[in-house]
Amino acid sequence: MTPGRDDDALSWDGDDDPTLDIGATASVAADETAGTDAAAPATTSALPEGYTAVGKGSEDVGPASEPETQPAAAESTTERQAMGNAALVGIGILAGVYLLLSIGWLLGAARLQLVAQLFLEPAAFQVTLWLAVLALPLWFVTVLWFTRGGRAWVRFVLLIAGAVLLIPWPFVLAGAAL
Repeated sequence: MTPGRDDDALSWDGDDDPTLDIGATASVAADETAGTDAAAPATTSALPEGYTAVGKGSEDVGPASEPETQPAAAESTTERQAMGNAALVGIGILAGVYLLLSIGWLLGAARLQLVAQLFLEPAAFQVTLWLAVLALPLWFVTVLWFTRGGRAWVRFVLLIAGAVLLIPWPFVLAGAAL
């Protein structure tokens, strides 16, 4: 017979999890049935609702009540996998590119401010300036938000496309020198 969980040298948060005592319960049940009737098969223990047995011997452990089985495709769509190190580094590099492009829009628009005053009111110029500067961070955050459960290559294609589409043309053509 196995010792109780209270006899352990250390106790951790979550030790009261009923799935931890499956091996002890099954062996105790097997010992009890072996003492009464040697020909009877070992009794399988039942898990509380919502728990799933994993690992060696988990096929012998069944749930307390048989829930409806879900297809494997439905389970895989609800699980999200974490990004790998290369994806995180790539997103960090693209975030730096987006920051530099935003600064390019700010510097390029400042260079064109005197010319833009001939065609636009100063308030309208300020609005368009900040919309141009904020377009890159908004694109970046929007792509990350809408592709959070999707494939990594889609995220990178959209981020690279946004960087190419939102190049700061005033800075590229006129430069930052006044």
